[in-house]
Amino acid sequence: MGDFDLAEEAVQEAFIVALERWPRDSVPANPGAWITKVARNKAIDRIRREQTLAAKRAVLEALEELGSGATDDDEPDEFPDERLRLIFTCCHPALAPEARVALTLRTLGGLTTPEIARAFLVSETTLAQRLVRAKRKIRDAGIRYEVPSGERLRERLPSVLATLYLIFNEGYLATSGDALVRRELAAEAIRLTRVLVKLMPGEPEATGLLALMLLQDSRRNARVDEAGEMVLLADQDRSQWDHDEIAEGLVFAQRAAGSFPPGPYTLQAAIAAEHARPPRAEDTDWRRVRHIYGWLAHVQPSPVVELNRAVAVAMVDGPEHGLGRIDGIEGLDAYPHLHSTRADLLRRAGRDREAAAAYRRALELNTNPVERGFLERRLAELGG
Repeated sequence: MGDFDLAEEAVQEAFIVALERWPRDSVPANPGAWITKVARNKAIDRIRREQTLAAKRAVLEALEELGSGATDDDEPDEFPDERLRLIFTCCHPALAPEARVALTLRTLGGLTTPEIARAFLVSETTLAQRLVRAKRKIRDAGIRYEVPSGERLRERLPSVLATLYLIFNEGYLATSGDALVRRELAAEAIRLTRVLVKLMPGEPEATGLLALMLLQDSRRNARVDEAGEMVLLADQDRSQWDHDEIAEGLVFAQRAAGSFPPGPYTLQAAIAAEHARPPRAEDTDWRRVRHIYGWLAHVQPSPVVELNRAVAVAMVDGPEHGLGRIDGIEGLDAYPHLHSTRADLLRRAGRDREAAAAYRRALELNTNPVERGFLERRLAELGG
């Protein structure tokens, strides 16, 4: 039975040491074994300080098992990336899906508890309780820290994909900090997903997720203007898009689309492709986008999918039709983008007073200063 907190802290300390030493001393032949050895030593130091070696012996055994007895001089194992390996290890099927993803994001994803709570559309208290329960279950049920293989990799794949997707989302549209984009998070999510696609090339959803990330990331340079202000998709300078990234993303999107039935990441990649192909925003095939969102709502129903579907409906049938759909969505009152989307459609429908109220509500909920600046400008345009 393991002490998850101690193991988590030991691994995180090992990664910090790696960031300090590897640029200076070069990456070791077997990074995974190096990380495991350092983490184990950190855990031993902590245990010795606390003088509770007997009670914490399981942690040492768990960390030892992660390394499979490897040393720095061993040949690299078959798992191609230590961080991805640990993500698979953390996404244990004995935990509830949302709990395992949240725990992995907190432990290995670089996200804080408030950021993860916003990603799951729950309160910080609820998320913190979920993390505590997951750690308690790991301890009480004696869940072993072991790296899965074969079919057990596939069993954990949905949670791993969800983890990588949420890391990318926080990088693509930050919920905290001073910037709209946290490029280091987005880049790491893309890197890990590339590794995953090489590890599991026959998994279309992994390929679809990589396509989605590449197509979304291709717009990063156009999403903020020279003054640091947010620019909406329809107003972006498409010459600033990364067209090499788009070309690669379209290849992966087409490859993923060859599977049937398509999964949620494959469908989202197909939507991103519809936005990436046209040279002008007005050339977007919104009917096609609306159709794919309908399919996505069937495959993975959620309030956020319905919100995005409402936007596509508004682009085809007019803002009032989109507003009718938004007004039927439940569970997103604390989600700032519901109110900003509703405000935009109300503005387009000429309902300025209601639009101003919706912009104010979005401002109350939004924590990103760049997005807040955009909402304040919209509100000022309405005299609000």
